[in-house]
Amino acid sequence: MSVTARSAIEMSNDEYETTAREAIKSLIGKPEGEDNVTLFLEHHLAELEPEYFSSTYGSTTPEATQIVDSLVFVHSWSSEDDGTVDVFDFSLPGSVTDYLLSVRFSGDEVKEISMES
Repeated sequence: MSVTARSAIEMSNDEYETTAREAIKSLIGKPEGEDNVTLFLEHHLAELEPEYFSSTYGSTTPEATQIVDSLVFVHSWSSEDDGTVDVFDFSLPGSVTDYLLSVRFSGDEVKEISMES
């Protein structure tokens, strides 16, 4: 993944969240985003009612960047026993789905982005 932290000093949760959002956005339209970001976007565009997109984005077919920019932070958690928060989850606004884009860090670098439920 090409998005990394801004400094070698441990990042705050806000900085991790910002880095995670940048990493998600960087995968739009890229082959390495097909099984995560693109899948998330295409799934929801096909499954949710057009009215949701119209009321949320002003269009029944919003741009991928509009949707990604609107993702809401759901929660962060530790995938390891050490208690270090290393996973940040995002979803669509309005609690319309159980699916998440989950961004996992290794230190200050994004290790993986996956679509989870």
